[in-house]
Amino acid sequence: MTEQQLSAQTDAALAPDPEAPFGAPLVGIIMGSASDMPAMEKAGRVLREAEVSFEIEVMSPHRDPARVAEYCSSARSRGLKVIIAGEGLAAALPGVAAAHTDLPVIGVPLSSSLSAAGGLDAILSIVQMPPGVPVATVGLDNTRNAAHLAVRILGIV
Repeated sequence: MTEQQLSAQTDAALAPDPEAPFGAPLVGIIMGSASDMPAMEKAGRVLREAEVSFEIEVMSPHRDPARVAEYCSSARSRGLKVIIAGEGLAAALPGVAAAHTDLPVIGVPLSSSLSAAGGLDAILSIVQMPPGVPVATVGLDNTRNAAHLAVRILGIV
């Protein structure tokens, strides 16, 4: 399946329900690659069950850093309250997101076939943020916990 087909399939599966009782997105779910979508869409399912509106986007901090910066720096003005950022390998996305917003950022380290030590590379990249760039971090591939944390940050229990 191509990235475009995967993106279209996921967009359809996670599109906001027009009859849902919630409106503008409160949570932004971002990931570094379309190959991360199967893992990250699980966060969307948790948010949908909690009736929390969200948007989901693919953006690479390495291939398109300007897009990541624009998305994150405009997040508050667009009504977002929390950003969930998932990425594997170098896992720069959560830190770059946090550098461009004052919103809470939840980092999700993702494993892949190229991961070192079963995903340890991504875990350490997200956990070890410099002072002033806070990123909450959940366990490896634990996108559901990221969504549950976002719900708690929003005060919806």
